[in-house]
Amino acid sequence: MTMELEGKVVLVTGGTSGIGRETALLFTKAGAKVVIAGRRELEGDETVGLIRAAGGDGLFVKTDVSKGSEVAALVQKAVEKFGCLDIAFNNAGIEGAWVPIIRQSEEDWDRTININLKGVWLCLKYEIRQMLKQGGGGAIVNMASVTGLIGSVGAGAYSASKHGVIGLTKTAALENAKSGIRVNAVCPGVIETPMGERLFGAPAIHKSVVGLHPVGRLGRPVEIAEAVVWMCSDRASFMTGQSLVLDGGFLAGPNSPI
Repeated sequence: MTMELEGKVVLVTGGTSGIGRETALLFTKAGAKVVIAGRRELEGDETVGLIRAAGGDGLFVKTDVSKGSEVAALVQKAVEKFGCLDIAFNNAGIEGAWVPIIRQSEEDWDRTININLKGVWLCLKYEIRQMLKQGGGGAIVNMASVTGLIGSVGAGAYSASKHGVIGLTKTAALENAKSGIRVNAVCPGVIETPMGERLFGAPAIHKSVVGLHPVGRLGRPVEIAEAVVWMCSDRASFMTGQSLVLDGGFLAGPNSPI
C-alpha cells in the first residue's frame, strides 16, 4: 500500500480487536497517525503496540461511545495529540442478545441501541464539529451490517441499530456535502471476528452461516479494512451517503437468514 494518507489523523472506535484493529493497522501502513478508542485498556494498548511496531504513531483513549462527554473528550484528546482530525471510522458496536423480540429485555435493547446507534450519532456529532472547525474536509465511515439492510430472526435490536446507522449516514452526508466532509457506511456479511465467534462459533451454526455466503467462506477483517481505507482516501472522493456491501454474495439471493 502506498503512503497515500501520509500525515492524516485518523480516529478508530472499537479499535481493540477484529475489524477495528485491522483497519487501524492498515491506516498506519498508509501513513496515517491513528487514535484508537475502546473500553478495554489492555487490548487498546496492544493495538497501539502493533501500530508502533509497524512504524506508526498511535494513541489509545479509553472511551464509552454511548456517553457524550467521553466522545467529546476523545475527539479533544485526538486533536491535542496530533493537531487535527481528518478521518474517522465509527466501528464500535456490540451484538447484544440474539433472541426473539418477545423475549428481549428492555435493558439489552437500550444497551445495544446506545452503543451501536447513539454511539455513532455522538461520534458523528463531535467529529463533524471538529472537521468544520478546521474549515471543512474529511472522511467518515460508519460500521453498519448486512443486517442493516434486511431483517434477521432474533436480531431485533441489532438490526434496528444498523438500519439506523445507515439512515444517520445518509443524513450526515447530505448535511455536510458542501463542506467537503464525506460520510459513508460499510455493511459486512459475517466476518471472522470475536463477535462472529460468539454468535456463530458452534460447529453446526458455523456451517449453516457459511452456507449463506455463496463464496463458501466467512469474510476476513482485513477485507473490510481495505474497503474502509479506500473509502477514506481521495480515490473515493466522489462517494458520499453510500452503504458499501461486502458480504461474499450474502444479499444477492436466493440465500437468506432463517
